[in-house]
Amino acid sequence: MSTPRMRPPAADRRTLIADTAIDLVAAAGLRGLTHRAVDGAAGLPAGSTSYYFRTRTALIAACYQRLAELDLGDLGAKGDLDGVGDAGRPGAGGPDAGGAAEGPPVSPAADRDTAAAALAGLLHRWLTAGRARQLARFELSLEAARNPDLEADFHRAGQGARARASGILAALGARRPEEAAELLVAWTDGLLYDRLAGALARSRPAPDLAELTSVTRRMLDAVLAHPA
Repeated sequence: MSTPRMRPPAADRRTLIADTAIDLVAAAGLRGLTHRAVDGAAGLPAGSTSYYFRTRTALIAACYQRLAELDLGDLGAKGDLDGVGDAGRPGAGGPDAGGAAEGPPVSPAADRDTAAAALAGLLHRWLTAGRARQLARFELSLEAARNPDLEADFHRAGQGARARASGILAALGARRPEEAAELLVAWTDGLLYDRLAGALARSRPAPDLAELTSVTRRMLDAVLAHPA
C-alpha cells in the first residue's frame, strides 16, 4: 500500500503559488493569470489558489511580495553585493572593531570596482537566467499603476531593495545615499527594461558581463559624485 503524500505547510504552498503565478505572468502576461491556471501549473488540487488568495488582487499582491523577497535575496547573496563597502570600516573586522585587522583597508576605488563587478554580475543574471522574473515584474508593475487597490502593496514591496541600495551607497561614501539609491534603482530598471522589452531587446546581442561591469562602474561614479 502506498504511503499518502504529505501536504506541504501553508507557508510553502503560498510560496509555491506565488512562484507559479510569477512564471505564468512571465509566459502569458496578466491575461494568463487565473486561480485555475495557477492550480494546474503548480500541480495543486482545484481551488487551492483561491483558498489562500481569495481574489485576483490578493494573488497579484502576493506576487509583489514574493518578487521583493527574491530580489532582496539576490542583493544579499554571497558573491554579489553582500559586504560591499565594509572592508576597512569601523565594526567590520578592522582595527576599530577591537581586533586585529585581517588586511589593509580597501581603497574607495577598489570598493567601487568590487561594487560594480557585483552589481554587473547581478544584472547579468537577471538578464539571462532570471529573465522571466524581470519580465513578470514589469508586467505586474503596470497593473499597480492601473489598480489603486494594488498601488500600496507594489510600492511597499519595492522599499526593501531601495533601502539596501542606499546602505551600499552610504558605505561607498555617498553623501546623500537615499537620493543616490533612487537614481541607481531607476537606472538599473531602465537598463533591464531596455534589454528585455525595449526597442533594442531583439536587436542587441546577449548581455556581455565586461560591458555591464564598465557601464555599472560609470553609473556608480555618477551617483556617488558629490553634489555642488
